Amino acid sequence: MPNPTAAMLVIGDEILSGRTRDSNMHFLAQEFTKHGIDLREARMVSDDHAAIVGALNALRAQYDTVVTSGGIGPTHDDITADAVAEAFGVSIGIRDDARALLQAHYDRQGSEFNAARQRMARIPDTAILIENPVSIAPGFTIGNVHVMAGVPAVFQAMVASVLPTLTGGEPLLSQTLRIQRGEGDIAGPLSTLAAEFDDLQFGSYPFQKDGVYGANVVCRGTDGARIDAAMTRLAALFPDARA
Repeated sequence: MPNPTAAMLVIGDEILSGRTRDSNMHFLAQEFTKHGIDLREARMVSDDHAAIVGALNALRAQYDTVVTSGGIGPTHDDITADAVAEAFGVSIGIRDDARALLQAHYDRQGSEFNAARQRMARIPDTAILIENPVSIAPGFTIGNVHVMAGVPAVFQAMVASVLPTLTGGEPLLSQTLRIQRGEGDIAGPLSTLAAEFDDLQFGSYPFQKDGVYGANVVCRGTDGARIDAAMTRLAALFPDARA
């Protein structure tokens, strides 16, 4: 059986403006790879209600799992929860379970649980809370969509909370061969090899160092023996290469 598929929706004007660098997609891809879930697509959208709804509905219909990051904080531009509720056609409001978590957290801090902070307790009906051991404010799961914070430390903690609940497959394995030749020289033999080993994925990533052109060729798949066989063949085609 093929591995389950997934997509990620990154939400936020700060990402698209270049003000903030997204690291969450890189982290999620690594974790899903180890868990045997194929991250097939990542989209970025602005803090626009209609854009979030449209992208979310498209992705959740196409993939087994969707993870969102960003837009569930206390400020006016944190609109992800409302957009998710509209996408699923459910109501949204302050939930007692989320409110209790946040009230206890701010009481311990001696801080006011004001109206802005209460926004983080607004959860769509039927959603299940995602634990947030870093800053308490929960994410949530509804259907096949997991809604998480954009702050990397919080996002990573939420991924750790959700990952055990997801059905995984075969972990994706990989090997790399560094070839000191330009892509134009290796393209033909590599294409032939990829056709022969069509159950594997091959990628060529060029580099230039000290005036020398080369490429790192990566072979990926779930069958370690097949990868070994393919890389042995590749190394024979380019004897000057090194792993």
